[in-house]
Amino acid sequence: MSKCKLIVFDLDGTLSESKSELKPDMAEALGKLLKVKKVAVISGAAFPQFEWQFLKHMTSPIEDLANLFILPTDGTQLWVMKEGTWQEAYEKDFTEEEKAKIMAAFDTALHANNFNFEGLTGKLIEDRKSEIAFSGLGMDATFEPKQAWDPDQAKRKKITDVLITLIPEFEVRIGGTTTIEVTKKGLDKAYGVEQLSKYTHIPVSEMLYVGDALYEGGNDESAKKSGIETRQVSGPSETMEVIEQQMT
Repeated sequence: MSKCKLIVFDLDGTLSESKSELKPDMAEALGKLLKVKKVAVISGAAFPQFEWQFLKHMTSPIEDLANLFILPTDGTQLWVMKEGTWQEAYEKDFTEEEKAKIMAAFDTALHANNFNFEGLTGKLIEDRKSEIAFSGLGMDATFEPKQAWDPDQAKRKKITDVLITLIPEFEVRIGGTTTIEVTKKGLDKAYGVEQLSKYTHIPVSEMLYVGDALYEGGNDESAKKSGIETRQVSGPSETMEVIEQQMT
């Protein structure tokens, strides 16, 4: 079996398609992996999204779920299984004043780029407590139109360029297929990996990060700053192969 003691997975595009529920075969594979290794899942998604997209499909016994760690909003929160329930181990939430400043910056940046506010599916901007997230077609848009909206990130790059000048004290990054995410400065997936190491007492050198966007400008790239070993995958099918390799 690999020397790796803890495997950190991205969610969208890695364990499941964007904002799509975890498939039974993936849930089964992860359940088997939890019996032999610790597993973490990190994503820009808020915890309620983790609940319906991921956790409700994990039917593992409580003792196995103790080996599972959930890091919503790009690692600005850590949720762990304690006494039979999911509990927050830490959070780095915004103040109301910080939220207001970020929202105002988004308003300025979107108008400066003549953003089309019509035809959105769901909320355009979502308060995730420790992250403010923008989704170009709305939070409830389906996978196909999201893929086509900004494949080269050019639309979001123009918006983030303005945001960075307006709120330089915050972390601003492109994420997912249509998303822009804002967190406190220095809080990203590398921070999440480092905090996970502190919480589990497992060195980063004994972890593996698996994601579909580890390339330059991808939403998994920041994890590399922690020094963690990484594995780029093309989607859930290749992730299944990685899981199988980690079982041997």
